[in-house]
Amino acid sequence: MVAECIILLMGCIVLVIPAPSLRAKDISKGVDWLTRYGYLPAPDPLTGRLQTQEGLISAIKTMQRFAGLKETGVLDKTTLEMMQKPRCSLPDIIGTAEWMRRRRKRYAHTGIAWKKKTLTWKVRTFPKNNTHLDSNNLRTLMYYALKVWGDATQLTFHEGNTVDADIMIDFSRSYHDDGYPFDGPGGTLAHAFFPGDYAAAGDAHFDDDETWSYNTHSPDYSTDLFAVAVHEFGHSLGLAHSSAENSIMKPYYQGSVGNPLDYHLPLDDVYGIEQLYGKKLQSPGDTPTAKTTVQPRIPFSPPQRTPQQPSPNLPDRCKANFDAVANIRGEVFFFKGKYFWRLERSRNLISFNAAQINNFWQGLPARLSRLDTVYERMTDSKIVFFSGSKYWVFKDTKAEDGYPRPITDFGLPSDGIDAAFIWGHNGKTYFFKDSQFWRYDESSRRMDSGYPKEISLWKGLPPNFDDVISWSNGDTYFFKDDRYWHFSGGNIEASSGYPKSVARDWMYCTVAVTDAPKSNPKARSDDKECTCSIKDHASNLFLSRILVLSLAVTAICCKF
Repeated sequence: MVAECIILLMGCIVLVIPAPSLRAKDISKGVDWLTRYGYLPAPDPLTGRLQTQEGLISAIKTMQRFAGLKETGVLDKTTLEMMQKPRCSLPDIIGTAEWMRRRRKRYAHTGIAWKKKTLTWKVRTFPKNNTHLDSNNLRTLMYYALKVWGDATQLTFHEGNTVDADIMIDFSRSYHDDGYPFDGPGGTLAHAFFPGDYAAAGDAHFDDDETWSYNTHSPDYSTDLFAVAVHEFGHSLGLAHSSAENSIMKPYYQGSVGNPLDYHLPLDDVYGIEQLYGKKLQSPGDTPTAKTTVQPRIPFSPPQRTPQQPSPNLPDRCKANFDAVANIRGEVFFFKGKYFWRLERSRNLISFNAAQINNFWQGLPARLSRLDTVYERMTDSKIVFFSGSKYWVFKDTKAEDGYPRPITDFGLPSDGIDAAFIWGHNGKTYFFKDSQFWRYDESSRRMDSGYPKEISLWKGLPPNFDDVISWSNGDTYFFKDDRYWHFSGGNIEASSGYPKSVARDWMYCTVAVTDAPKSNPKARSDDKECTCSIKDHASNLFLSRILVLSLAVTAICCKF
């Protein structure tokens, strides 16, 4: 029997018909995926827009048709597996569902194109990590990746030496000043910008933490830079995604396309680029430019590189007792030693692998062994880091001048604190140390009178917990070791059924039933329910806390 559930989605009601053996987390991720890539409208918390069962079934069918799957309208195992495949994160549907139904051609373009037919390009920064792909080989790959588009239309491309080339190519890591940070190995590999009248128009950025190669058919070894570059340059020229099976503009990465010298655009992509720039002009007397122009030489065999293996010193997210947990810009960061994990607003992990703190935030000591707590100030959105007797204030990812400073600036003990957060109930900042807590006013920069007080006022909390965060709906979560406690709204008493497993509910780990505390029978029952069907999980935390990321379609981030 197919179970029918009601999912509360930011005030909207979505009726979901899943396959019988799927878990609540899978269904939650499926609905989030459909919204993120344009198949479902984003929820509207102001109007409480109703999403019908028919609308969801239609969205699933559209996605299945786009991906070449059987159109069942059900979030079955095959459909969810397709959703998990590496892909580009530009929405597949740009416009309304009615537009999608009317569109007959499978290629798609934005309607925005360059107003000239000759474009310049330049590799501004080269990879620092992939030393086996030298600068000359990389420039050659970029040349041929652009050439395939020029061979199909009236466009021509020339490598320039100026800082104002039309298509600037960069290899960067983490935040790189365009609002679309990379996330280390795996995940987002590259992004490009549509044509337009703005500084980044046409530019393409590639993640320098990836293992790049070309003309190799071993997906576990590396990613084909030529194939990714052809896809990204399609976006740079104005093309959106295609649903054609063999299109290079299909949102899912399809592996190596072979020798760049032999590659030609699939017919669907030729039609798409012709719509923007016209057909290639050929007269009987023309001689192909390939025979009259000296072109770069590309090596016969791609450079080989030993596959990157996870460092044995990296902490295990499923076994980590976290040093600090923070809600920053609506995303949750879990810190352990010199590393961190990051969850999107939708509570999906950016990557299962830990990232280095110093690669993401600039200004903390290189030898910093751990953070005690981190929080984002409501008054100015700056981020405050605490470690031992010192603290730092960050604007975005860079520390401000004049730090670190002693935490006694806050009126706190000089030997450090355990946790800090801003309580959504009153907007005050709370600091915790051992059995006491303080309340701080960020506006006046003063500690409120009458503090510290005893932590026992927060009923149900364990002693010496690790950290605490406030969620966007005003709920509060306290963390200790591998467990967490939930406080609803402005309540100062823990919700029933807690503590629960951090590894299971936040880190996407499989947790055995026996891991739950024996003193809490209800928690044991909740752990057991984790493996049950969706009909037992209509109120699961993953279903009631979905927040959908808004995507700016001027930047096309590609996940492969």
